[in-house]
Amino acid sequence: MQRDAIARAAEARGDVIESWFEEKISSRKVAFPVLSELRQDVREGRIRKVYVFKIDRLGRSGIRDTLTVVEELRAHGCEIASVVDPFPLSGPLSDVVVAVIAWGAQMERQATGDRIAAARVRIEASGGAWGRPRAIDPGTLAKARAMRRDDKTVRQISAALKIPRATLSDALSEKGHYRPKRPGLAKSPRAR
Repeated sequence: MQRDAIARAAEARGDVIESWFEEKISSRKVAFPVLSELRQDVREGRIRKVYVFKIDRLGRSGIRDTLTVVEELRAHGCEIASVVDPFPLSGPLSDVVVAVIAWGAQMERQATGDRIAAARVRIEASGGAWGRPRAIDPGTLAKARAMRRDDKTVRQISAALKIPRATLSDALSEKGHYRPKRPGLAKSPRAR
C-alpha cells in the first residue's frame, strides 16, 4: 500500500522513482541496514529527493534520531517529500513539524508496547500461554526424537518433518514454554 501511494504521489509531482529502499525490520532504532544504505547514497550525491509514506518512517526511536536523519539528508542537498503528512518539510518551521511528528510516533510505539505488556500479564495471570502455540503434535515429536537418537541433525529432521528449525530445537530440548499441540484446545492469543 505504501509503495503504491508513493509511486502515485511521485508521478503526480512529475518525479520518476529510480530506486526503492524498503526496510523489513523494526524501526525502533536508527541503525538499520536499508536506511544506512539510503543515507550513504545521499551523502555520495546519488539521491536528490526521497519520498516517504510518512516522515516517521525514517525512525521511531525518538525526536532526536528522526531530526538527525532529516538534517543529514538536507545537509547533503536531499529534499524529503512525504505522501501522507500534510505539512511542508522545508522552510523555517519544518524542524518543529518533524519534531512533533516524531514525538507522535514515539508515543504511539510506547502505547503499543504498554498494551502488549498489559495483555501478556492478563493472559498469563489467567493461566494462558503467551505467544504463538507450538505446532508439533506428540506423534511428530516422538518421530523427531527417534530421528535425533539416530544421529540426524536438527536441520535434517526439520527438513524431513517440515517443521521450522527453531520450533523443533525448542521442542527437542524442552526449553522455554514449549507445549505440544493437543487436539481440541483453542489457540492462545498472539502478540503482534
